[in-house]
Order: sequence, then structure tokens, then C-alpha cells
Amino acid sequence: MKPQTGTPAGPESQLALGDRPFIQSVVNDAARKYLDRTALQLSSGTELTYRNLDLISDEVATGLAARGLREGGVILLALPSGLEYVISYVAAAKLGATTAGANPRLRPAERILLCEAVDPDLVLATKDSIPGLESREILSIEPTQDLTHLLSDLRQDLRPPPKVSYDPDRPTCICFTSGSTGDPKGAWFTDRQLAAIQQIEAGGAWGDGGHMVSGTAFSHVGFMTKLPWQLASGATIHILDRWSADALLDLIERYRLPAVNGVAAQIALLLGEPDFDERDLSSVRAVVVGAGPSPPTLVEEARRRFNAPYSIRYSSTESGGIGLSTALDADEEEALNTVGRPRPGVQAEIRDRDGRVAKDGEIGELWLRAPSVMSGYWRDPIGTAEVLKNGWLRTGDLAKVDNAGCVRLAGRIKEMYIRGGYNVYPLEVEAVLSTHPSVAQVAVVPRPDSTMGEVGIAVVVPTDPERPPDLSELIAHAGDYLSHYKLPSDLRIVDVLPLNAGDKVDRRSLVAHEAAKS
Repeated sequence: MKPQTGTPAGPESQLALGDRPFIQSVVNDAARKYLDRTALQLSSGTELTYRNLDLISDEVATGLAARGLREGGVILLALPSGLEYVISYVAAAKLGATTAGANPRLRPAERILLCEAVDPDLVLATKDSIPGLESREILSIEPTQDLTHLLSDLRQDLRPPPKVSYDPDRPTCICFTSGSTGDPKGAWFTDRQLAAIQQIEAGGAWGDGGHMVSGTAFSHVGFMTKLPWQLASGATIHILDRWSADALLDLIERYRLPAVNGVAAQIALLLGEPDFDERDLSSVRAVVVGAGPSPPTLVEEARRRFNAPYSIRYSSTESGGIGLSTALDADEEEALNTVGRPRPGVQAEIRDRDGRVAKDGEIGELWLRAPSVMSGYWRDPIGTAEVLKNGWLRTGDLAKVDNAGCVRLAGRIKEMYIRGGYNVYPLEVEAVLSTHPSVAQVAVVPRPDSTMGEVGIAVVVPTDPERPPDLSELIAHAGDYLSHYKLPSDLRIVDVLPLNAGDKVDRRSLVAHEAAKS
């Protein structure tokens, strides 16, 4: 495949960068520009203005400095998505410190692994999140709706925080992978990369407000690397205490949100709400879905029922949440069956196992090059060297390019299995099976087999639990589109597909289930 390149990202960001850390420059300038406009709003109605975000984060930065956090230090936030998380992140950035986030859904054993990987100087955690972190210096944080008590144990207004100069290559944040295939790895990003993401997402421009909802946990790359451009836009960011389809639909109706953002699983939950079709969703002009691909049936249903275009934004933690996308005006083939083309400033290539550019139409590994790509895995030079090659990121995703120049994913390299000597790519099989009217969701995983080595198992959530499909129906449906060796050898009906902390299908648990049955 010949290299694909998105359109240029444009001139250098218009945000001031010269004398302050990047996030500090955004928050300072936003406070002056937007003043008492609401920057963050909780589900309870509690609001934090742009001015107060700047002032309180100054006070918290002073308090963190008093506790020994310095330029080059690391702070771990084991906090829920809320005002405490945002303010602490901004405050640490003002000190030139690096912030790592721990997803609240992690279990103690997972927090131990994460803490060992990041080796923080200080941890801020709620009481529920402390287990697994006891070996570190911890400050217990009690979330509150009362702004006067917000982070009160940290706030000091006796003097301003230490001044730190702008260093484009100083680590700003660490975003951990979901850990679906092994121990979590921390992708770290600098001010340079955050500024590049702001440029790609918003062209470096300052906005005129509006409303948006953060669709991911604040520890996720979709928040950590994109907070600067969201604040520069002047928007009010609505924070859901815990994401729910009903709560998001309420926000869309009340604030006339122009876009719906999230991952595929969240869009499916929205469409599954009993009163979805009675809601007034006429303000929605786009459904923008991040991370990986979406099932074609989901894209079709969402476009029809939202009466809006559906754009898939393929990316990864390592790419900084930037990668490829389907166009808002995409035809049906691009919208339903591909992840589109490179976004501005992004290059993409399909390469074979030896790292050479693959032939047209061949399946190979998708490689990306972009100014948003991580600097590496934190304290993991070996892992970094495996995925970063001469400025290119090895995504670990298998893909090919179609005749229209769009990228079609075939699955993860580690998810591919071999049946009787033939490679099978689960995503390809799932794309066909998901078009069966009795299939609401499907994941295809391998099961060890004494004859074939491995065989495919279709794990299906049926459209109607009272009338689930049987294996012969699925094979008959897919037989015209897939070679025999790609067809599933068995079927398992489930109520829901398990999700990991990143709201992606937890294939690791599905594979383990099948291995235990063999």
C-alpha cells in the first residue's frame, strides 16, 4: 500500500506557548477571555467558572508544591471524573509535574500494577481507591459539591505557585492502556504533543462556547490529551457522575447538544433506551465515535435514528487519540465498513511482518505517523522500542486499504488465530455476522482444538433473547461472504459482552473462557 497522508495540520498553534507550561497557558488565557462562563458542570448543577478553575488550580498547585511536588515529579490521580481531577491535573501542570490517571473501575490488583509502572511521588485518591496504593505517599480526597471545600486540604492562597518555564519536551501526562491484553502500559505525552492535538482538533482557534459532554473517564487519553483544546473552545463541559444513556439523552435535550461523542458500546446503549424515539434529538448534527471500529449494523441504525451522520474516529492511546476518520458526508460503504482516511497531519501505511510496505489490497499491520503520537511507554524502553520505529507507531491492528483509499480493519495481531493453517481475522468475521437480523452484538474468539489447532467461537448477544439464532443460521448467512475456514465452529449466547475499563469488549476474558472449556 502506498503511504496515505492526511491534509496538513496547518500553522503552529495560535495558543501562547512562550513562557508557561501549555496547559497553564490555556487555562490562564481562557480565564481572561471567558471569565465567569461555566467551564465545568456536574450532574448536580454545581458549576466551576473559567476564572475559578484558574484561581483554585493556583491554590492547589501551591499546596502540592508544599508537599514536595516539583518540576519533573509525578502525581497519580486515583480519583473519579470530577472537579477534583481536573483541578489537580491543571495544578500539577502549572508546577511542571507529570500527571498519571488511574481509572476508578480498576481493581486493587490492577492499581498495584499501575502504581509500580508509574512510580509516583504523590497519590491523590478517594478512600475507595486507596487499596493497592498503600505503598506510596497518599493524600485522601473526599469529592464534594461545595466549591468552598473543594480540595480544601490542598489549597493554599498565601503565595502563588512556583513559576515554571515552557518546555515542549517535558512530560505532561501519562495515559494507561486498558490492559485488555496484558499489564497496563503508560503512554506519556509532552506539551508539544498536546499542542499538536489542539491544532488537529480545533486548528488552534479559540471558540465561542457551547456545550459538550466528556464521554470517557478522565484518566483516558480522550480527556487527558484533549482537555486543552476543549477549554480553549470556551465550552461548558458537562461531567456525568457515572455515564448512563438516560443521563446523556437528558443533556442532549436540555442543552441542545450538536454532537454525540463516545465509544461504540455507549452509542449502542443510547439506541437501546426504551424512550429513545420519543426524545427530541433534533439538535444532533453528528455522531462521533472514537477508539476502534463500529459494527456496520450500529452505524446504520445510529445514522437512521439520530438522523445525523456517523463519523468513526479510529485511534489508540499510543496515538494520542488521533488517527483516521470516516467523513461526515461518507457514502454508505465508507461509513459502514471502514475507518476512513488519515486525519490532518497524520500519515498511514500498511506494512508486512518484515516492516515493508504491503502490496495494494494485502492485509498487514497499520502504521501511523503523527505529531500527536506518544513519546513512549513510561519507564519501559523495551516496550517503547517495540512499537515506535523511526517516527512511526506500530498500532498492532491488522488492516488493508480498499479501492477508494479507505482503511478496513481486520482485527488485532494478537487476536488473529490460525485454523488448520489458515489465518482468521475476527473483525472480518464479526462484520458479516453482525448483519444477521438476530444478532445485536457479536465477538469471535478462538478455542483450542486438537485437530485444527484453533477454531472460531461466535459469542452473540441476540436481538431477541427469546429467539436467539442457532449456529446453522449464522453459517448459512455468512457462507456467501466468508471462506469455510473463517466460519465459526460453535456458538455461545450471552446476555451482554463483557467490557474492560476502557469500555471495549474484553476479549481477554472471552478467550480465557473458551480456553477453560477445551
